[in-house]
Amino acid sequence: MIKTTCGLDCPDACGIITTIETFPQITADKKHPTSNGALCSLLNKHLFEEPRVTIARVEGKEVSLESAIEATAQALKSDKKLLWRGSGNFGVMQEITNLLFKEIDGTTTKGTLCDGSGDAGIVEGRGVNRILPPEQIAKAEVVVVWGKNITVTASHLMPYIKGKKLIVIDPLKTAIAKKADLHLQITPRSDFYVATILSRFAIMGDHEDKDFLEEFDLDIEEFYDFTKEFRIRPVLDHIGTDLNEMGKILEIISGKKTVFLIGNGVQKYSNGHHVLHAIDSLAITLGKIAKEGCGVAFLGNSKLGFENPFEIKGKKVQKATTNFSAFDTVLIQGGNPVASMPNSSRVIEELKKSKTVIYFGLYENETSKISDIIIPAKNFFEKEDIRLSYAHHIVSPMRTINESKYGISEYEFTNSILQQLGFDALKEEQYYLDFWLNQCEKIGDYYRSPAYQEIPYAEGFGEDEDDKFEFIDEYGDDFIKTKQFTRARKKSKKEHIISEYWLLSPKASKALNTQFKRDNQAILHPNLGFKDGDSITLCSAYGEYSFIVKNSEEMREDAIVVYSNTLGVNFFTPDIISEEGDSACYQEVKVSVKYL
Repeated sequence: MIKTTCGLDCPDACGIITTIETFPQITADKKHPTSNGALCSLLNKHLFEEPRVTIARVEGKEVSLESAIEATAQALKSDKKLLWRGSGNFGVMQEITNLLFKEIDGTTTKGTLCDGSGDAGIVEGRGVNRILPPEQIAKAEVVVVWGKNITVTASHLMPYIKGKKLIVIDPLKTAIAKKADLHLQITPRSDFYVATILSRFAIMGDHEDKDFLEEFDLDIEEFYDFTKEFRIRPVLDHIGTDLNEMGKILEIISGKKTVFLIGNGVQKYSNGHHVLHAIDSLAITLGKIAKEGCGVAFLGNSKLGFENPFEIKGKKVQKATTNFSAFDTVLIQGGNPVASMPNSSRVIEELKKSKTVIYFGLYENETSKISDIIIPAKNFFEKEDIRLSYAHHIVSPMRTINESKYGISEYEFTNSILQQLGFDALKEEQYYLDFWLNQCEKIGDYYRSPAYQEIPYAEGFGEDEDDKFEFIDEYGDDFIKTKQFTRARKKSKKEHIISEYWLLSPKASKALNTQFKRDNQAILHPNLGFKDGDSITLCSAYGEYSFIVKNSEEMREDAIVVYSNTLGVNFFTPDIISEEGDSACYQEVKVSVKYL
């Protein structure tokens, strides 16, 4: 029997039990500290159905793996070379390719397609982004699920919230929203205003935790003045709520141990850092951080407290807006930028201008189709690695269960290229694995991150715990104001531009990033006048793409959902960078509907 860990880009990082003889039959490791004894269908089923890269190719011709490695080494002798890494499969050894690019004086990326904006907002307030341990969620009396559909994105949190008072703040009536004691179905992109006005009402109603504020030497008066800059009635109208609903939220939370579970969707905007900073400021006002059963959980810094042997300096470009045409050679590792980056048309055009595009990955996808060199990778059942999580502190070894028939690991790839180019070989692979594990605390059969704190921030804020929490004190938003939307009306055989709608791009239940089950649907409220199965084109200033209509009463009438893995979604998303955090801003756009 072998214990290993799921390497998919998911906060759960489930423990797995299997044997070499029975693989691919796998079961959940019920003793794993963060597993509830079940494995998702992505891991149990879809992972083994996805078409993998099984043959190395150079210029469209099938070649041996050795020949593809030689061609890659030659291509990396160019003057301008870039490493662009995706995050479909997690593991610290993914980053070992940084050591190759350090030696060849190449360019790597900075920023993220995911959570950078929210992380920046947390750091602005708390000084450092610590993970909230799941056991603190279990001790809460009230759970506020804010823009996070945990039944899809963090299903192993479900046992922790069972039997608790539940508030959901989300533009969509998600599965978890249907179970809530209160669902605030807000206007998209209004999360900052919800947090700020709740803070104002909390102080007005004497709900602030005075003892907590005094203990941490926090002066709330300037923050209160900041909240008064926003007029109550227009803000409530913009949010789509009223005094009664806001009062109910504070009534449920007041005097109760409360955790806030925050999703990525709230910060997929240029000013997304303000949202997390405002939510943190609300939680601090109410005394819901640095206490047992309390906290704000976003995606934490999984590498906090570690010395990272793969961290390098050198030339970097923005990940979300990379200009691929500026490089002669582009190495794409474990990602699918053609489909996952904003403004797909620009990405495709620029990749085609690069002299050599190398795809080193697991699956055939939109990017592999336009690459010059293709190298099959090993999956996390076929190599040794170490798995961190951005939702808990368990550090888990990932062990070789199955020998790969055609792939190569990141360690093997890096070592081969280095030696072909005349550089020293890497140290033994076990050296790097031990480098990570030796920094952890051994807990039974498992390991725990050096950044673990039973109650985060209980001793203070900042990395050295000697800083104060900084309340949010500024806000700017230059995004176009919401335009009045109109219902769609079918025009016989004539193209008709309907209006502009908020774009929401949450994660889908049967897909992960651009892997696994993907469809071509746009989800609308039935009052917009379309029928299921209608063909529509969604367009923005960045491009357009056609989708099939699916109606849902769970939608707002002023928004359209296209899941983040949907075919074509990024043909109309903006290639811009957040104000803080170097993050993509997928939802910083309104879309129009063209109906044929």
